[in-house]
Amino acid sequence: MHVYDAVVIGAGQAGLSASYHLGRLGIDHVVLDADDRSGGAWQHRWDSLTMDDVHGVADLPDGVAPARGRERANVAIPQWFATYEAAHRLPVERPLRVESVHDLDARLLEVRAGERTWVTRTIINATGTWTRPFIPFVPGIDSFEGQQFHTATYPGRESLRGRRVVVVGGGASAVQFLGELRPLTDTLWVTRRPPVWADGGEFDGRAAIRKVLERVQDGYPPRSVVSVTGLALRPQEQEAARLGAYERLPMFDRIEPTGLAWDDPERSESVDVILWATGFRPALGHLAPLRLTSEHGGVRLLPAGSDVQAATTVAVDPRIQLVGYGPSASTIGGNRAGRAAALAIRRQLASVTDPPPARVAPAS
Repeated sequence: MHVYDAVVIGAGQAGLSASYHLGRLGIDHVVLDADDRSGGAWQHRWDSLTMDDVHGVADLPDGVAPARGRERANVAIPQWFATYEAAHRLPVERPLRVESVHDLDARLLEVRAGERTWVTRTIINATGTWTRPFIPFVPGIDSFEGQQFHTATYPGRESLRGRRVVVVGGGASAVQFLGELRPLTDTLWVTRRPPVWADGGEFDGRAAIRKVLERVQDGYPPRSVVSVTGLALRPQEQEAARLGAYERLPMFDRIEPTGLAWDDPERSESVDVILWATGFRPALGHLAPLRLTSEHGGVRLLPAGSDVQAATTVAVDPRIQLVGYGPSASTIGGNRAGRAAALAIRRQLASVTDPPPARVAPAS
């Protein structure tokens, strides 16, 4: 039975960064990825999302990100990831969807994917959120006769041309969808709470991420950085703003076969498409057997000094590192967390010594 020093689950940006740093530190590891090919969640994004449209992709360690331009992000970034994996000989195995992780004893963990298993001393979890789209329950949701999409299944703007679309959600994705749809078709914007717009002052990213970290350290599920920084319009969204795309309506009370209804009998809207830009939840279900979740529903992470994006160690089990979770849920954060997690793994391995081999009495 081979015992790995670390198993990395997920081969997106954070997972590749973690693998690179583990390799540099000489730590025996394998990366298990659920997809058929390189690219992480980027390979599943919509065709109309170009490198000019993404909010920014950070370089991988010793690997420069693709340049901005009109190339499709779901092509450029997967190609970059594939080249990076090959250039640095990262030990990625795919497709392998990890179903569960279990304790074998106080020192060893077992990772299960289908009929295969891996035994390891530590885990770096880099599964992100893309596989757990969140859609709130609204009465009548199953009665709607039009089409419903989530960010994870968005078909692109050309598929929705000429159709009346309601975009539901108050985050950056909703703003981006409205920006590309409103010049082509009629849109509505619905949010549960009034959107919070950035005040135009100097952006303090460290302070914003620290607020996300504080929530995670208290054991609550993480919120996005945008939830504390506010929304902002980019140049490509100005035309949609001129057309009134960002005039927000309150959340509807129910969904009817042909549209939306509020308790106010004078308010209803007919729509052809509901686009749920309502976010994602961390994909941590495979870690459930380890009982990492706090009483508040999140996973507590240990503080990591002054680097707010280096908090990766699970408080109740330092064998487990979470990268791309909470304060490191960005391409920049994923890189920093990958390095921090690798260093934390090295410390964890150094702190635990294997028992000496059993002595065998010499034959008399």
